[in-house]
Formats: sequence, C-alpha cells, structure tokens
Amino acid sequence: MPRSRRVREAVLRAATELLSEGGLPAATVDAVSARSGVSKATIYKHWSNRICVAIDAFALHMAEATPVPDTGSACEDLTQQVRNVAAFYAGPVGQVYAQLLAATVTDPEAAELLRKRFLEGRRELIRQMWRRGVQRGELRTDIDVEVAQDVLFGSIIFRLVSGHAPLTPTEAEAIAKAALTGLLTNRPATPAGSVD
Repeated sequence: MPRSRRVREAVLRAATELLSEGGLPAATVDAVSARSGVSKATIYKHWSNRICVAIDAFALHMAEATPVPDTGSACEDLTQQVRNVAAFYAGPVGQVYAQLLAATVTDPEAAELLRKRFLEGRRELIRQMWRRGVQRGELRTDIDVEVAQDVLFGSIIFRLVSGHAPLTPTEAEAIAKAALTGLLTNRPATPAGSVD
C-alpha cells in the first residue's frame, strides 16, 4: 500500500475514534496527530484544517448509509426513509453531524466538502427512490425531487440543530405524513378582501 494511503487511513481512523469519543471538540489536529502517529505538517498537506479531516472521517467511517427501502409503495418507502434518517440523527452520530454543520457555517471549503462527501450520496439515493415512485405513477411529476427532499428531510435537520423537538419514530412518521399529504385542504380559503 502506498505511504500516502497508509497515512490517510491512519489519520481518518484516529479522527473517527476521537469523534466517537468526544465529538468534534475532541478531534483536534494535535489529538489526531498524537493518536495516528502522523505529523501535523503531513496532516496539513492533505487537509486544510481539522474540520475537513473530521468531515472525511465522518463520511468514511461514521455515516454508513442504510439501503433505501423498496416496499413497492412510494408513500411507505419515503415514510420509512424519514424514520431511518431521524433515527440516524437522533443518535450520537447525529450530534457529531450537528457539530460539523455548525462548524461549516463559517468555512465554505468545509461546507462544500460536507456536501460532496456526505450529503450528495444520500441525496442521490432519495432521487432513485423518487424516480421509482414517479415511474409507478405514485408521485407527482410537477414536483422537483430536490424540493421534495428538502420538504421531507429538512425539518429533521432543523430539529437536530435547534433541539426544539424530539426525533422519535412517532415524530418522524408525523413529519412524513405532513410532507406527503400536504398542509392545505383541497381548496385553499380565499384571503380576506380578495375577489374570486
């Protein structure tokens, strides 16, 4: 195995262990260097900062993707996936993800890395699920899949970072139901003062 690959694996393994033990605050470059045996200078040759190291470690070792459901029903598939995502974020790994999200707010390079290494793969799985539902005639073709994903899963991320409400299976099911059935009755009420 080439030395650069061994170095990369040692750093990411050490960062993963530190993230598991103490979250993002524990995964400093000093701590990763000490645990991996890789010098700080070498770490900085491969990553621009500790947030980027943590994102690569998170995406590679902590964020194991679960297979997307394929029950034969788009409604059931999407509801189950909302439950899966909520369960993922409700656990310790979800807290690490929240810390990474917060850290990327002021670091555009890290934010792009998080999207590329972690989010894009997950979003592609939902696109595949969406296409199946559209092909079966169960999902509206006039709704963009990217918008649909944000509606279905955005509230879970909001709950994760704000902590204003739990991420229980019951709550996940309620979120999925609201997103899939809509928030309006069949005919919206006419605003006061308007003319039909």
